[in-house]
Amino acid sequence: MKTRFVSPSLPSQALRAFSLVEVMVASAIALMTLGSVASLSLYGARSSLALVNYTDLDGKSRYALDVISRELRQANAVTACQTNGTTTWLTVTNNAQAATVTLTYDSNQRTVVMSKTGQASITNLTECDQLSFGLYQRTPWLTGTNVLFFPATNTSGAIDLSLCKLVSLSWKCSRQIMTQKVNTESVQAAQIVLRSKQ
Repeated sequence: MKTRFVSPSLPSQALRAFSLVEVMVASAIALMTLGSVASLSLYGARSSLALVNYTDLDGKSRYALDVISRELRQANAVTACQTNGTTTWLTVTNNAQAATVTLTYDSNQRTVVMSKTGQASITNLTECDQLSFGLYQRTPWLTGTNVLFFPATNTSGAIDLSLCKLVSLSWKCSRQIMTQKVNTESVQAAQIVLRSKQ
């Protein structure tokens, strides 16, 4: 007896492979999905880094403001200042501690340094893009919704340091994150009254 092996016949669909069009459509869908995931991941990473950056810069600015305002509040008088150029500075005296305090901003180094007589200099801020200060005669005067500041100037309009009772400070810091310059959300600002000045 002769035995014959007969292979079962398969439907024609089962023998078929993917066509080129199907492979290209599947590849396009996979690339769009991976692209969406990658862009969402990049956006999430950039957002979390921006939040960490804001928190870090804001914390450093608040600490610097605490240190600087403590020294300025105890001062008796502003003795010298320079408000323009690459280096700006403000010098005050504290008669109770027999000390002179100088606050210096270097725009090239992007630092704010405070030096006090008999102590090592302290770098209060790094990555500082701008710092400005104004000198005023007294605390602001409120008239309805307006706030009036009286500059520490004499009758001819020149700055008179002996009239200064209030120092207005403002600065802005930033740093590079993922090739973008990112700054704090707002300018840090304060008006500090020299409490010991008569």
